[in-house]
Amino acid sequence: MKALLLNNRLTSLSLIVLLWLTAAAVQAQSLPDFTNLVETYSPSVVNISTKQHKTVPGRLNRDFQIPDLPEGSPLNEFFRHFFGEGQGQDEPREYDARSLGSGFIISDDGYIMTNFHVVNGADEILVRLSDRREFIAKVIGMDKTSDIALLKIDATELPKVKIGTTYNLKVGEWVLAIGSPFGFDHSVTAGIVSAKGRSLPNENYVPFIQTDVAINPGNSGGPLFNLEGEVVGINSQIYSRTGGFMGLSFAIPIELAMNVVDQLRTSGEVKRGWLGVMIQDVTRELAKSFGMQYPYGALIAKVVPGSPSEKAGLEVGDVILKYNGTKLESSSMLQHLVGASRIDKPAELEILRNGERKTVKVNIGELKNDMAQGGMEEPAQESLSRLGMSVVELDKEIRSLYKLDGIKGVFVQSVNNGAAKNAGIEPGDVIQMINRVRVSTVKEFDEAVKDLPKGSTVAVLIHRRNGARFIPLQVPKE
Repeated sequence: MKALLLNNRLTSLSLIVLLWLTAAAVQAQSLPDFTNLVETYSPSVVNISTKQHKTVPGRLNRDFQIPDLPEGSPLNEFFRHFFGEGQGQDEPREYDARSLGSGFIISDDGYIMTNFHVVNGADEILVRLSDRREFIAKVIGMDKTSDIALLKIDATELPKVKIGTTYNLKVGEWVLAIGSPFGFDHSVTAGIVSAKGRSLPNENYVPFIQTDVAINPGNSGGPLFNLEGEVVGINSQIYSRTGGFMGLSFAIPIELAMNVVDQLRTSGEVKRGWLGVMIQDVTRELAKSFGMQYPYGALIAKVVPGSPSEKAGLEVGDVILKYNGTKLESSSMLQHLVGASRIDKPAELEILRNGERKTVKVNIGELKNDMAQGGMEEPAQESLSRLGMSVVELDKEIRSLYKLDGIKGVFVQSVNNGAAKNAGIEPGDVIQMINRVRVSTVKEFDEAVKDLPKGSTVAVLIHRRNGARFIPLQVPKE
């Protein structure tokens, strides 16, 4: 009986071990193997080092006495460099600043893609291949907005990468980066796609791919591969509180990069589409005021005079829902799509206006910086509305003081406790529209406020510090 019990226990233990080994094997098989990808495409990745000649002042203070520090102290070299004694110490000093980055070969005749910030300002660009050959590179073109640069080296029959697409790239998918972090050539790191279409501050025209691939200084300009060995992005930025990797890396989508490279290669400059509107996200409250079931799209807060949008009949308060059939989950998507559009070609927009869906065709213009406006002067009048704010008309003195030339609306003079304050309206704002009704005089403002349904949420268009935006306002119930 004891022998039978022992055999049963051994059988159970064997079964457990077998199940554990099977589970481990299945888990191991589910993890990707990058070895073939690295062996095939790492020769296409290059190390880029730059040299920039700089001049710095001599001694910072000719009367400064170097302190008596212990021999071997690291501060000795610091004080000698900036406060050193001897002939010529007051003269400017020259030195060569060096930096490192990465890049990758996109054609076998020597065209190389990298980041703008890797080679910007460089007096000399040295490209080192995986076989240790070195070449002085020529800059074909650079584009600061997209952070893309195109280089050329005098070589042929080079190993090149395979260009992929981000259209089928999925969040959670494995990706791999090859680059030169801190100067360590051909370092390989892997991770997953964390998000797509990510907008970053001051980066309106790049829908970044966010990953958790370890990226550090020196990785910039290197390729981001999918499991098929195709380049889907260019590693460009990281989010960090320390200067090193913290799990948030951002890559430029390859479609955008190749579009920029093609333009640089053919014309040496990059042109971007321009719609001529100032937009903002549709919040939950604003969506409710527009009769939308949930928030999405791009809300037009301003139409630039003479722009493609004005010529197409777009209006302030329109919500752009789709651009050439692509649904706008956020307003930033519109900037990305318009920027990548071809100049002087029509684009089809689906908009929401006064609760009705319409289709509008816009002939895309070229992005420019001149947006001059003209305006009219109005006599000053004052009104204290039931919304808890005092408004006056925009007279010559207010326009001059607050630089409001060309702006139409009523000027918020003061804000008391109430609906306006709760909505975030501030003294100095200009009310331009309430509940889809344009207001340019105090009388029009009073009429619009009087007709607001009690307890409703309405959209108010304000102009604040050279920018226009809609804010939701809760009308008092009494």
